[in-house]
Amino acid sequence: MTHSLRKIFYSLFSHLNTRLFAYQACTGAVLGATTLTGLIPDAFEAMDTVARELVGFIPAVSFNANASRAAVGQQVKSFVAPAGTGENVTPAALPPDTGDQTIDNRYVTITKARAYPFRWTGEEQVGANFGPGYRNIRADQIAQAIRGLVNEFEADIAALALKASRAYGTASTLPFATNLSDPAQLRKILVDNGAPPTDLQLVINTSAGAALRTLAQLTKANEAADTTLLRQGILLPLHNLDIRESAAVVNPAIGGANGAYTTTAAGFLVGVTSIPLITGAGTILAGDLVVVAGDANRYVVVTGIAAPGTIVIQNPGLRKAIVGATGVTVVAKSARNLAFHRSAIVAVARAPAIPEEGDSAADRMVLTDPRSGLSIEFSMYLQYRRVRYEAALAWGQEMMKPEFSAVLLGEI
Repeated sequence: MTHSLRKIFYSLFSHLNTRLFAYQACTGAVLGATTLTGLIPDAFEAMDTVARELVGFIPAVSFNANASRAAVGQQVKSFVAPAGTGENVTPAALPPDTGDQTIDNRYVTITKARAYPFRWTGEEQVGANFGPGYRNIRADQIAQAIRGLVNEFEADIAALALKASRAYGTASTLPFATNLSDPAQLRKILVDNGAPPTDLQLVINTSAGAALRTLAQLTKANEAADTTLLRQGILLPLHNLDIRESAAVVNPAIGGANGAYTTTAAGFLVGVTSIPLITGAGTILAGDLVVVAGDANRYVVVTGIAAPGTIVIQNPGLRKAIVGATGVTVVAKSARNLAFHRSAIVAVARAPAIPEEGDSAADRMVLTDPRSGLSIEFSMYLQYRRVRYEAALAWGQEMMKPEFSAVLLGEI
């Protein structure tokens, strides 16, 4: 955009600063006098609509700016140091020949570069202007493009609930039924696993949100010492967890395990993640939840089986030792609300890459959705008696620290 067009844009921004939108950057070549400036008012109106969508996961995760420089499909690795092993201090001529460690790594990959396009011919614009109006329709198309990108990204992050450490609650049962024990137990799981007690997040579906809003201890001003939830329906932090709602909370299908499996008679210590199963039938899928007899914990499966074999559960492994042959059952299908420390999930988002030489776009601009925090690129391509618009974003996400996450089971 030219300097004069920037002045026009900032004038618009100042005039409409009460709206829920943000302008982040504007780049791209100008072809003649045709730019995206005429689209800006439509984009503002569309952004105001999309900002009301239920997006809880995207604002709650950690974004990595360095990883955003990677290409689509390129892994960005991060090291993971193991827990230390202590030993007795024994005076000797030489120090013990100990201290070797295996440094693990995890990685995040930009897996998608997505665009939501729409286009118009000159004749279509003329025809639309005799009805609802071309600009009105275009504003809704922009809104739907933003909505599609944000919802796709939100769903991809929500699916990481299948990589959490453990779960709490009763399958297909509405949480927050009578009290606030659910967030208290989730916090216990997180801090027991070593998560910092600050910047904890809990993203729930609307069924759980409705149940939470009906708890008397939160809606009675004399008990809650606040009327925000009662008057406005805003979810307040509970037990140091920031509560958010999302329309993308997953209800994954589970394996076809038939009855209970049984572990070997060898027994397994606290912290073990590989558990051999010698009896039972049916499949256990990665992401399934299993319960060991005599242990109230619900463990998330990392590696499943199609027949008796060895399952692998998520770190930090067993919280109670298995003694002898013990039954293992799969938890029924349930909603996977997710509690986590912000650092547990790393996300990457950027505009799709453009060749150094540029491409045929007549103009580009980037608008930032204030609710999700995503900066979405808009491009305009001038064709033969036709114009093509697109909203585009490239992204990736990964559960980098499973120990810092826990599922709250809920109603489907």
